[in-house]
Amino acid sequence: MNIYVYIAAMALTTYLIRMLPLTVFRKPIKSRFFRSFLHYVPYACLTAMTFPAILGDTASLLSGAAALAVAVVLAYLNQSLIVVAVASSAAVFLVERLMGLPL
Repeated sequence: MNIYVYIAAMALTTYLIRMLPLTVFRKPIKSRFFRSFLHYVPYACLTAMTFPAILGDTASLLSGAAALAVAVVLAYLNQSLIVVAVASSAAVFLVERLMGLPL
């Protein structure tokens, strides 16, 4: 199949995803349930994409779990994103060094 057909299909898909909500929902959404549901969708999507990567992209499950624990504690203590990211990375580094795993 031609590469231009693939590009056109993806452009149409991307356009429809962005255009349909603007045309379907012209009035403000008044349902409290639906509004609260939509409020949490970005967080749920981010979690679904991030959580497997945290545990699966390190050399061992233990270092990923340590990074997750550090991130949860620091986020609970209202630390900034950069502090959480650096501390979680440091946790992975330290746990993998203590386990003798190669970088």
